[in-house]
Amino acid sequence: MTSRPLATALAVLALLAAAACGGSETNAPSEALPMPESGRAMPSGAAPPPAREESAAAGDRATTRAEAEEPGATRSQDTAAEQISTFSLDVDTASYGYSRRLLDEGRLPEPGRVRPEEFVNSFAQDYAEPEDDGFTVHMDGARTPGNGTALLRVGLQTRRVAAESRRPANLTFVVDVSGSMGEPGRLDLVREALHRLVDQLGPGDRVSVVAFSGQAEVVLAMTPATERERLHAAVDRLAVQQSTNLEAGLIQGYAVAAESFLPSAANRVILLSDGLANTGDTTWQGILDRVAEAAGKKITLLCVGVGREYGDELMEQLADNGDGAAVYVGSADDARKVFVEQLATTVDLRARDAKAQVVFNPSAVESYRLIGYENRRIAAEDFRDDARDGGEVGPGHSVTALYEVRLRGGASGQLATATVRWQDPDSRAPAEAARSLAAGELAESLWKGASPRFQVDVVAAGFAEYLRTREGFAGVTSDELATHATRLAGSTEDPAVSELARLIARATSLT
Repeated sequence: MTSRPLATALAVLALLAAAACGGSETNAPSEALPMPESGRAMPSGAAPPPAREESAAAGDRATTRAEAEEPGATRSQDTAAEQISTFSLDVDTASYGYSRRLLDEGRLPEPGRVRPEEFVNSFAQDYAEPEDDGFTVHMDGARTPGNGTALLRVGLQTRRVAAESRRPANLTFVVDVSGSMGEPGRLDLVREALHRLVDQLGPGDRVSVVAFSGQAEVVLAMTPATERERLHAAVDRLAVQQSTNLEAGLIQGYAVAAESFLPSAANRVILLSDGLANTGDTTWQGILDRVAEAAGKKITLLCVGVGREYGDELMEQLADNGDGAAVYVGSADDARKVFVEQLATTVDLRARDAKAQVVFNPSAVESYRLIGYENRRIAAEDFRDDARDGGEVGPGHSVTALYEVRLRGGASGQLATATVRWQDPDSRAPAEAARSLAAGELAESLWKGASPRFQVDVVAAGFAEYLRTREGFAGVTSDELATHATRLAGSTEDPAVSELARLIARATSLT
């Protein structure tokens, strides 16, 4: 097993040297720190592993991903890696949207379908936007009830773009019209979502429509958005048919998208489905491989889930492999949010293969836990490997990660440094931005000193953890979560937070 790269050792030494310094933010072209998922910080005073010479193009890996995930793997003994957390960015929100649908029907979501990061990323944030097309990195935190514990928040934000300023979009709608879409209101909701999107498109945009059941059919070839009557008529022709051959639908959809590909446009396939494939390649791997291949040709995927019964796992994996995102639309209001209010974010990109790393200062942080992101965690050495897949982020998107940390007695100086690395969506040129957080920047009380939006994030994450484990989070019970959500709904004047309070109360009544 090879030793950690020189950059890791330098990162550790830099943190130790900076232990008495405050936080700072940097924005630069690509040079960063490598980093694991969660663990225990290296004991104070322990030496980092010996460094080795490495060229700028060195691609040696200290451990494979399989080794990193295997219990008792050698990597767990690498003390330098134990203070490094690495994950690809995730802008999916489908887990929260579908959980909301189930709770409104009086059902609790299955614990395995609850992903805390998607709950948190469903809410508005308070991060400053960058002046350029990269990211700002935000870090804050608060001490929590307990023996030397705290919550840290890492927030990443891209710059919004006005509707008239975004790049043209080549959109291929792939619409599920199988028998399962015959559930009352399901296909109707899809039609309404598409009508809303068509009405928002600009003169430079183009749209095609593919429908699939047992087979796939091109309902409308690529058509300028200015021909709205033709587009609306094609949407109205969508009707429920038979079985669900998702593979055939995606193959046809990507073929249409490839034929009309424009290098200067945002080329995106938008899949609207319940994700319940029962015909064609239902093993998924063949479908996922085709989607990944198309993503490599700069055709991205947006998965829009609908329906009372929903194939959450397949839709999430499709989005991950297709360089896209997964959202769930359960109402007309959801459709309006995705296809009207967030149109630029829905159809365009700011960053490809975006990843985040957090290095914890071992002299101040004894241990840490990343909340959620279980299926987004990557090996430390993959952070700067631009061939390794990351997440895709659109304009105006925010991504939030929460860490639960145990501080060492008398912890002071720098606690952690967060770095985001991404590629330009067109040129693939890599860039990075970073920020540090000092112990003195922690709020003394989560509910009194932290910002309202930070508190909302904690409530959302705590709600997800309760649905997964029926246990409290950061020393807060489910009843206290509901109380804080109600209070925050008033201070933020945010209807989404009011809804969160209602859902927490609903969930506790069902358990």
